[in-house]
Amino acid sequence: MKINKVHYLSAAAGLATALAGGFAIAPLASADTSTSNSAHVVDQRTETFELVGKQTSIQDLDLGRAGISPGDQRVIHEDLYRGGKKVGDHSVVCTYTHVDPAALQCLGTFSLPEGQFAAQALLHLPAPSHVDVGITGGSGDYRNARGFVRTVPAGDTERHFTVHLNR
Repeated sequence: MKINKVHYLSAAAGLATALAGGFAIAPLASADTSTSNSAHVVDQRTETFELVGKQTSIQDLDLGRAGISPGDQRVIHEDLYRGGKKVGDHSVVCTYTHVDPAALQCLGTFSLPEGQFAAQALLHLPAPSHVDVGITGGSGDYRNARGFVRTVPAGDTERHFTVHLNR
């Protein structure tokens, strides 16, 4: 299957979307139980950090009718870097849900030493200059993760991620 919109799908592949190693983020919520009538106080913090994704593999799957059709997929794997050092990896699967105009449902997982988090977005083509991908949950230190990842293409095989992580 040949897809002519490689750089648009590459932008989508940066879902979910990206985490850097070395972050230990404090819990978001705390309860003040000093009195029996006290309310819970939520102390949400947002961690913002940058990652670079460098594509290591890509595969297009023509799963339906010949050519691009609903259900066809693009599978991408990237190594994640921070400050020039590899800190994790990112995998994403985008599935065509509509062809004309093109729409893809993209689901990605970012894996870092502290745990993993997942992100997803519905991408309409042609894609804008950046895509904000919603963080939908995680594991390990990221088990309560919410927020978004801003993905910006930087060539055909590289993406820059700005992670806005709420906990």
